[in-house]
Amino acid sequence: MRKIISSLLFVAAALFGSVPALGASSATIQFTVDATHAPQRILHVQMKIPAAPGPLTLYYPKWIQGLHAPIGPVTNLAGLKFSANGETLPWKRDLLDLYTFHIVVPSAAKQVEVTFDYLETGGPAGGTATAKLLDLNWYQVVLYPSGKPAAQLDFKPTLKLPAGWKCGTALSVESQSESEIVFQTTSLDRLLDSPLIAGEYYRAIDLTPPGEPVHHEIDLVADSEAALAMSFEVQKGLTNVVAESGRLFGARHYRAYRFLLTLSDHTGHFGVEHHESNDSRLGERALLSPGAANDVGGLLAHEFAHSWSGKFRRPKELCQPDFQTPLQTDLLWVYEGNTSYLGDLLATRSGMWTPNDYHQMLASNAATLGPGQPGRTWRPVLDTAVAVPGTFTGGPGGGGWASWRRGSDYYEEGELLWLEAATIIHNQSHGQKSLEDFFHIFYGGPNNGPEVKPYTFDELVQMLNQVVKYDWAGFWNSRLMSTSADAPAGGIEASGWKLSFSPEPAALGRASRRNSDTTFTIGLELGRDGTIRDAIYGGLAFQAGLGPGMKIAAVNGRVFTPDVLDDVLRAAKNNSRAIELLVVVDDYYKTFSIDFHGDERNPHLVRIPDKPDFLEELLKPEAR
Repeated sequence: MRKIISSLLFVAAALFGSVPALGASSATIQFTVDATHAPQRILHVQMKIPAAPGPLTLYYPKWIQGLHAPIGPVTNLAGLKFSANGETLPWKRDLLDLYTFHIVVPSAAKQVEVTFDYLETGGPAGGTATAKLLDLNWYQVVLYPSGKPAAQLDFKPTLKLPAGWKCGTALSVESQSESEIVFQTTSLDRLLDSPLIAGEYYRAIDLTPPGEPVHHEIDLVADSEAALAMSFEVQKGLTNVVAESGRLFGARHYRAYRFLLTLSDHTGHFGVEHHESNDSRLGERALLSPGAANDVGGLLAHEFAHSWSGKFRRPKELCQPDFQTPLQTDLLWVYEGNTSYLGDLLATRSGMWTPNDYHQMLASNAATLGPGQPGRTWRPVLDTAVAVPGTFTGGPGGGGWASWRRGSDYYEEGELLWLEAATIIHNQSHGQKSLEDFFHIFYGGPNNGPEVKPYTFDELVQMLNQVVKYDWAGFWNSRLMSTSADAPAGGIEASGWKLSFSPEPAALGRASRRNSDTTFTIGLELGRDGTIRDAIYGGLAFQAGLGPGMKIAAVNGRVFTPDVLDDVLRAAKNNSRAIELLVVVDDYYKTFSIDFHGDERNPHLVRIPDKPDFLEELLKPEAR
């Protein structure tokens, strides 16, 4: 049985919870994160929240900008306690929303003190801590009062780091003493848009091009000192990315920009955009690999382009006053699809990608969205954007059958559609206008620092029409709602190229680097140990009875390796015997036969004779 006094307090909170017990509008929330135990994956948090007597509702961030989903890692909180005037306060989680907490502030109290631990577990929404580094997103470690927009809530953050650690962030530092850093007061929305990386092994490198008035740098943390060794090629390429962005957009909308790159084999490998920085993560030896320029360039150029596409210009329904209001994601084909187009263009123009890398990316995308994506016949790309809040945590494959269910295809298909839009503007204007004229209008304007300028679909169409008069609404609606089985390759073909398949292996690069991938040959995507990561719905392997989660143990009687399977596939054209796979299905061995006698099928782009090469013109550097 609960104590009666607590029950009465909770009833009062329920009755008056909509009236926040905030103090003066100028009150600042004092906020300290003790990360000295980060190597143990524990962060200690203390907050002092100005409040008046009465009911107080506090939120833990739920809808995470950049991830577009309600996945704030609230389950990682432990040891949550509230107090005022030295008295411990009872609290209650909202019965309908686990991200909402109710308390009652006692009389004469002027603030509520909050303490809790954040337990680092990684995951799609979390940061990551290792023995040598910390990747911190502030939304992990903050509660905030209801009743005011995030832009009007002021926070004074302090961070304590393990001895000898250094950090990089877009936040402005007020003072620093040994391993304690006090940041300048900032609004909640700006705080949550400014992640931080810190570590024992840290390095900062200037990436500001000659003559560029705005400072750019890359901050690196790694699990070893050796991993921080960036080659001149990569440094020059990233500096070129910055220079090319100035020509591509014609404007900047930040005070300074920091590429934040975490190098570890103990973290997830991905990137998340922010207005004045990005939170990107790769393997520990990414900078030391032969493909460093390709991998680093593709990831960082994409996240950098988001400073314009997604942060400065953001769909209106993705601009909410707090982090509890649901986000409407139907325009992610612009937010992410257009950014994919922009990022890959910057990576190529900067020299971090070769033109062939760009061609291979287009070929892989078109192949995956054509014969590799039967889900397009029932689910239009617009729905892959609309459904993000309910499907994000399932990942691209959602546990398998990605080709049938579809995943985050608004990236790849969106990029192909923006290429088609570029060819339309070029052809309709007889080469006098380009999609970059639209970018200068849409993403341009004075540099007022980090600001958000929302837009709607109708406004997007109106601005495209300022460049070239065309039925842009009809174009986008028809493409976004298409359920054609054919790849959306109109832009590729209008560029003077077409998708083709051949036995020739795909060129090395980010777009084609997969482990034993036979997607377009027999319809399997495999791990190096033979585990079937996915199968193409309706493909040859599917018809034979194979599916995700099974594991190939042997090929034609020989223990499976990727090379063994490749050898068998290459010989299949001249072999009348079906391919026999010994497969582990749960706890049972079972033999499957695939009747394949053709060539290996790898996607490539080939030129269309007597048609101008638009891609050659598109990929030329502008700033060098």
